[in-house]
Amino acid sequence: MNLKKIKIISIIGTFLLCFLTHFLYDLFPNALFSIFFPVNESIWEHMKMLFTTIILFNVIEYLLIIKSNVKVNNYLLSCFSESFLSVIIYLIIYLPFYYRFGESMLLNFIVLFITIAIVKYIGFSLFNKKEIKYQNIISSILIIICFIIFGYLTYHPIKTHLFFDTMNEKYGLNDYNI
Repeated sequence: MNLKKIKIISIIGTFLLCFLTHFLYDLFPNALFSIFFPVNESIWEHMKMLFTTIILFNVIEYLLIIKSNVKVNNYLLSCFSESFLSVIIYLIIYLPFYYRFGESMLLNFIVLFITIAIVKYIGFSLFNKKEIKYQNIISSILIIICFIIFGYLTYHPIKTHLFFDTMNEKYGLNDYNI
């Protein structure tokens, strides 16, 4: 299997894994899962889900790369870039439609798939670049920092529309807007 096929599998696998990770906190409500998976239906919590899902499927992708004996460079940089940029790209595409037309499940899925395809292409490009010095250390630190931020904002959300769960009328994990 070549790298292109692995990335195509990764696009589809990441998209499908999002459906599972969306509900993991509901199935196993605990402090650890609250850092990685959505605790409510706010836009921000879904960005956390996207970030985490890309990281998780990149582990599977890495195993496929090893099994296929494919040479790649900048693996952790690619992993961080895909996950971090997915949040930015999703919001850039999604928010204008959301503000104009409101909530739409079909729009969510289309934007999710497009976002995953774009970031996986970016990751593919990074695999083929010259090895970047210290990228493993820097990328690992940045991934950890992102999860610390996600965890903090789950328990201390900013009172803006991105963090507001319109279905349950609350911010974050326990803060109800009554």
